[in-house]
Amino acid sequence: MSIRRICKYGEKILSKKTSKLDYKSVKDSLPSVLKDMIDTMRAVKGIGLAANQIGLDMNLAVIEIPDEKKETLIVLINPEISEKSGEIYEEEGCLSFPGLFAKIKRYSKVKVKALNEKGLPIEVNGEGLLAKALQHEIDHLNGITFIDKLPLMTRLKLKPALLKLKMRWKKIDESKSIPKMM
Repeated sequence: MSIRRICKYGEKILSKKTSKLDYKSVKDSLPSVLKDMIDTMRAVKGIGLAANQIGLDMNLAVIEIPDEKKETLIVLINPEISEKSGEIYEEEGCLSFPGLFAKIKRYSKVKVKALNEKGLPIEVNGEGLLAKALQHEIDHLNGITFIDKLPLMTRLKLKPALLKLKMRWKKIDESKSIPKMM
């Protein structure tokens, strides 16, 4: 198990669009990268993680929504939203903004096309929490954080608090604060 440090607000990689992946050129290193991403996401009890959140310039994300019946892990390589409808306005958080939550407007249903961990094309239909997670992680891959979705006046009011929090967040390193398991 390899827990990676999660990049926090203010780090340049979070505001940069990630590079599309050529599956054939990354397929040998992909299992290791995915294991680190999944281990990190689970260790901090997240439901999604984009590669740039652990410092990797890769158009790659993982999502795992807990369900009463089972937990479903979704791997997305080069994901794109192909259909969207409806609207939800709910509180949202982000592993790159520990402890910060804000109401964000999202589509209530989305269809996403991507490649899976085997390089095969997949289509994911999401509603509710899954739809929010898909949009959130795809935004990350496009260099957009959830606070970028807030109205301008809200972002301006939030700026002083974010600057204070940024100093606290700089000291958080998930790779050192979570006990390693064998």
